[in-house]
Amino acid sequence: MKNRLITLLLGILFLISSALHADEGMWLLPLLKKYNIDLMQQKGLKLTADDIYNINQASIKDAIIIFGRGCTGEVVSEQGLVLTNHHCGYDAIQQHSTPEHDYLTDGFWAKSFEEELPTPGLTATFLIRLEDVTNQVMAAVKPEMTDAERDKTIMEISRKIAQEAKQGTHYTTSVRSFFGGNQFFLLVYEVFNDVRLVGAPPSSIGKFGHDTDNWMWPRHTGDFSVFRIYANKDNQPAEYSPSNVPYKPKYFLPISLKGVQNGDFTMIIGYPGRTQRYMTSFEVDERIKIDNANRIFIRGVKQDIWLKDMRADKTVNIKYASKYAGSSNYWKNSIGMNKALKRLKVYDYKKQEEEEFTKWIQANPERQKKYGEAIALISEGVSGRKEYYHASQYINEALFSGTEIVGFATMATQLAKALQKNNDEEINKISSLLKTRSVRFYKNYNASTDQKSAKAMFRIFMENVPVAYQPDIFNTIRIKYKGNIDKFIDAMFNKTMFTDSTKFYAFLAKPNLKILEKDPVYMVAKSVLAKAEEIGKLMAPFNEKLQRGQRLYIAGVLEMNENKPMYPDANFTMRLTYGEVKDYYPMDAVHYNYFTTLDGVMEKEDPDNWEFVVSDKLKELYNSKDYGRYGENGKMPVAFISTNDITGGNSGSPVMNGNGELIGIAFDGNWEAMSGDIVFEKNLQRTISVDIRYVLFVIDKFAGATRLIDEMKIVE
Repeated sequence: MKNRLITLLLGILFLISSALHADEGMWLLPLLKKYNIDLMQQKGLKLTADDIYNINQASIKDAIIIFGRGCTGEVVSEQGLVLTNHHCGYDAIQQHSTPEHDYLTDGFWAKSFEEELPTPGLTATFLIRLEDVTNQVMAAVKPEMTDAERDKTIMEISRKIAQEAKQGTHYTTSVRSFFGGNQFFLLVYEVFNDVRLVGAPPSSIGKFGHDTDNWMWPRHTGDFSVFRIYANKDNQPAEYSPSNVPYKPKYFLPISLKGVQNGDFTMIIGYPGRTQRYMTSFEVDERIKIDNANRIFIRGVKQDIWLKDMRADKTVNIKYASKYAGSSNYWKNSIGMNKALKRLKVYDYKKQEEEEFTKWIQANPERQKKYGEAIALISEGVSGRKEYYHASQYINEALFSGTEIVGFATMATQLAKALQKNNDEEINKISSLLKTRSVRFYKNYNASTDQKSAKAMFRIFMENVPVAYQPDIFNTIRIKYKGNIDKFIDAMFNKTMFTDSTKFYAFLAKPNLKILEKDPVYMVAKSVLAKAEEIGKLMAPFNEKLQRGQRLYIAGVLEMNENKPMYPDANFTMRLTYGEVKDYYPMDAVHYNYFTTLDGVMEKEDPDNWEFVVSDKLKELYNSKDYGRYGENGKMPVAFISTNDITGGNSGSPVMNGNGELIGIAFDGNWEAMSGDIVFEKNLQRTISVDIRYVLFVIDKFAGATRLIDEMKIVE
């Protein structure tokens, strides 16, 4: 009887432990049946693993897309209608905006298929299948290989596997590394190139709260936009053509109006970009003191300059809206991450993990032989590259990104090589490519703004990077210009052809090596590139040590936990996370509810603050309580939170209930758990999602785009 009681108690403790950690994890869909489906069903899922991921028949995974190159979207109608975040569609909305038709400010709603706007460069990518090819890849790797030989062999065999999978299809294929190079999967995708803008709310809804509310809860942002995938008459991918027709998906998500309650099961499928859950204390320290600290400082200076010009000029505002949003998003992320890493003592937590790992390997000579050098290699790699890493980040953030014209001019280095070879065919090819890329650059470029930014960027670079790691052009500033950065930048901008599209296009029509090499911006770009390459070579041996150490450490951790389900770090491949709608306590005596309503939008309204402007139409609907079938108990739900484990790239991902019905669109994480990419914080970490009822309310009652509502399968 006593033994039975002990067994029962152990079982209860196991279930409690499992429940505590159930919401952590970005799981690979082909492994759901093995690792997750039973627990998911216990928590409220009414579907099978095959309903979610199946390569032989339609399943939920067929409704999920990579939206563009860094977000997720979901198909919600049999005519290829797609929902994603407003901030994911922001670049496309900005692309179509002009001072006369400012869709960022005013919103956009196509009244017919014919009014839907083609968006060159925007793609929708469907996963066809994910296949474990670890055995094939590792069969070619020999124990006596050096790391360089190992990497080369893996690259060659991966390319061969991908090419064989692609043969006879129109699919794109690749083999990706998981678990730090210890596991490999073949990914097969179908890419659609004709994606059109269908609808977007004004930024006063889609970006309500802007930078102030970004990464914060409570949140009141209607962060969504609407697109449509088009295909040829055979329902196959095709370049844009007026004859293309709406895509007929294998599967699309039904939409639920039932709402959410605290404790409800939630499931998210999407493309999380990058996590580092196997990061060590050495890398955490580097992230805090170099990576995040530099990004916070450099982008903060740049963004202040950009924003001042944006607020002063509507044309500049449109040009820089998307760039500013992209820059500020991870600027604020870095601020929050550093605070959370320190407050939650993540460095100490990682130290403890390393101590446990060390005890485990020391208990067995065979383990010591296999994994004994892992932590030392990581430590040597991080400490050895410290100065190089700092300088390299400053080059990228301040000189290439912070000084836009310098980053743009680096593309001309390939043209210079072709001109040196006097290869007419190559010259024409590269000139044509530069012309294509430059059209987009100049559309979103303002020389006077960049000139102001350049002065600040060069100044902080000179002040914060050791002279040994500064490009040679800084010696010119010190000697010829007596350290006067403003004078140097003014001369550079006055004498270059790169800031003037007319002059640059004329040059591309008749490219000349002497003209190019004498251009001051090109001279700066060439100097910066040379130093970046030099630093890269110096850093390479330490990066190799770090990479090897990480691979061995992760392999050891997997072996140490061989009886537990383990998930690989996010790498922008399709993942599933499950959890529940749940409130939380961010700090002592503070409680955050699990949902927000339109009441909060009105409470935050500030007509004198551009971040919190509320449109008259939305106020009319609020005052009349004209919420239609989308309201609940006289309130209009706006957003909710859940315990799902997501990160950047999951933006736009569908949040589904236990029936696989769409209940929201994920768009953010919460401030208190910004360290979540490194350690999942089970008590604090929350996913912020816009309630699908608010999305439909805005489409229907605010925009009057009922034709879109009529397309969707709505479950009341």
